[in-house]
Amino acid sequence: MTDNGSGKKWSCEYCTYLNFPAAKKCTLCKGPRPPQLITEEAVRSEQDIYKVASLASSDVDNANSRPNLSLSTSSANDPTKKWSCHMCTYLNWPRTARCSQCMTPRRKHSPPASTSCDKRSPLSVNVNICEGQGVSQAKAVSPNSPEAAREVNNDINRTVATKIHGKWCCKACTYENWPKSQKCIICGTSRGKIYPEGTSACGGSNILENEMSKKGSKKSPPLAIRNAENLEIQQQDGAAASPSNREDTSHQEERRMKVLRKRLRENDWFWLNACHGVVAGDPHAVEAYLTSGGDPARQLTQDEVTLLNRTSAFEVGYTLVHIAIRFQREDILAVLLTATDVAAKATKRLPSHVSPDIAADIKREISSSLRQRKGDFPCFFVTDAVTFALPTDIEDLPPPIQKQLFDELLDRDVQNELEAEESIINWSVEITDRLGSRLYSLWNRTAGDCLLDSVLQATWSVFDLDHTLRRALADSLNEGALTFYPRWKEYESMQAQSLQFSLDEEQWQQDWAVLLSLASQPGAALEQTHIFALSHILRRPIIVYGVKYVKSFRGETIGFARFQGVYLPLLWEKSFCWKTPIALGYTRGHFSALVPMEMDSDDAIGAGANIESNEDSQMAYLPLVDNEGKLLPVHFLTRSEVGKEESIMREWMECLVTKGGILVAVQKLGKRPVIVRQMLDEWLDRYRQLAHLQESHQSATAHPTQTFSSDGETDDE
Repeated sequence: MTDNGSGKKWSCEYCTYLNFPAAKKCTLCKGPRPPQLITEEAVRSEQDIYKVASLASSDVDNANSRPNLSLSTSSANDPTKKWSCHMCTYLNWPRTARCSQCMTPRRKHSPPASTSCDKRSPLSVNVNICEGQGVSQAKAVSPNSPEAAREVNNDINRTVATKIHGKWCCKACTYENWPKSQKCIICGTSRGKIYPEGTSACGGSNILENEMSKKGSKKSPPLAIRNAENLEIQQQDGAAASPSNREDTSHQEERRMKVLRKRLRENDWFWLNACHGVVAGDPHAVEAYLTSGGDPARQLTQDEVTLLNRTSAFEVGYTLVHIAIRFQREDILAVLLTATDVAAKATKRLPSHVSPDIAADIKREISSSLRQRKGDFPCFFVTDAVTFALPTDIEDLPPPIQKQLFDELLDRDVQNELEAEESIINWSVEITDRLGSRLYSLWNRTAGDCLLDSVLQATWSVFDLDHTLRRALADSLNEGALTFYPRWKEYESMQAQSLQFSLDEEQWQQDWAVLLSLASQPGAALEQTHIFALSHILRRPIIVYGVKYVKSFRGETIGFARFQGVYLPLLWEKSFCWKTPIALGYTRGHFSALVPMEMDSDDAIGAGANIESNEDSQMAYLPLVDNEGKLLPVHFLTRSEVGKEESIMREWMECLVTKGGILVAVQKLGKRPVIVRQMLDEWLDRYRQLAHLQESHQSATAHPTQTFSSDGETDDE
């Protein structure tokens, strides 16, 4: 407070406004001038010390004789007038217990000792005094007592109830809005609900406590009510700035967070982790959410934003796509946009989804089958050659059930793009119909691990969720760099010369370091070199049927795709490898497994034709030319091997020429492992049961009552 001497301005103790020395009241809030203090300046100015003391005492008496600003005579006697907050001077409604701006409690005054209207004593108003009663008959109530709190709540309820059919008052800025408006037109605050008597108009803390006590309740209150509950808790328990009140507020917040966490289900945690994953650039969290059946178009709620506790990154109504755009996660954005298209269609249900326990056992078996070659080329390799094909039992299902199965198993978009739009697969009637080697595109995850997933799907019908194959790929490229690097550099040098540019040794090493880094990062997109290394890990050729051009989501051509072709394990000895290839499909930065379907032993033509009809003899035929008859390129050949592609393919694969003159590679399906057969049986049992239910329903509809003949049994009987 500034000096109140005659030569300086004085500061109002209510609004801190600096007034002129001659002013007796505050110019801004009309508050009384504080009493003058005895200062050293007054003594030095040779004033009479007794005169100064008498002046100070008279000022004190005058100040006591003035009415209190927070409860003036007019506002106390007239319940229709607003009261002024003693902290911020904001005019509040008569029955509000706290200031709407600074949340300061309204000052309480005890009733006077006598009923005489003395102008020298400050006025006091007791809200519990009814009209017609004397002040002396009113019972004094402590402001902090439960009775006073109930009275304030009842007053608020009565005030709000009188405004139900008229304008409603905003609880944030006290603006009176029209009845039909749901939000305040000034501050945008949602309109509060009117609660029955005994509860707060804002939805007091007892509602939240009741909700916490209902552990078995499945329904939670609306978001606006929960926010109002939290606001009321903070207003009641944390208004004062004392440490105890702040601790109470923190306890209330912790209790609220515990309630929110208890309401979350497993899929909700996947959803929150996916939101964090987009911000952190982790595609695995997003992939885990999508794999669990999460909706890519799900929006953040207010409670979820509170749990995430990062308002700078998350806002109510945001989806994963919004967050990816905000943080410029282009790779995750591509995954989300593709997943949105898939989620809008049929739900995918692959054998590994139906039998997760058996799929886990298969992945453990794959991990145990990996070995590392000793010597100058320490590359990892598998000990078993397994090729997956769709079981022929699918054809025994009714056509509607078959359609449902293929909708849940295949990627229709990839199948249509490779088969109909580009004519990359199944373009030969001789191969697809006569030889029974139609290729089917299995649905695959859309993360950066799609290449590794497609390789395991084409062999064991599982996904690389544990990153077993990725670790083997990274270790093989790192430890076998002395063998991989010269072959890669020579092949890339020839590609660079065809485009009339060259690189120095430092640039080659930098590019190689990037390839090694991509191989070791889960979720990172892989390139041609990684397919070449995977062919060595599998010890068998890999044939990729892919689009020629990479297109954007709008269908615009953005680059040339070089993935289509044959990848041979050229760095191994031929005797160490199998000649049975696997087939993959490539479309718009995405790999899919291409698998055939087994044929019945009764078929005269098809897989296993002219050979003994047993399970070990099942085979398919993969074309080594495109629909124009051009030979598929063989990647990572040296300069001395260029021009000998067909002879090299015949050395590394078992090749045949069909009657139509098409060069094909023989894919021997072999005997399916027992654990894979168990997984497929559980997967097919679901569709068999659906077919049985459908037949039972059709039979009951066609024959509502069944009768039997005494002449004998019919086929149906």
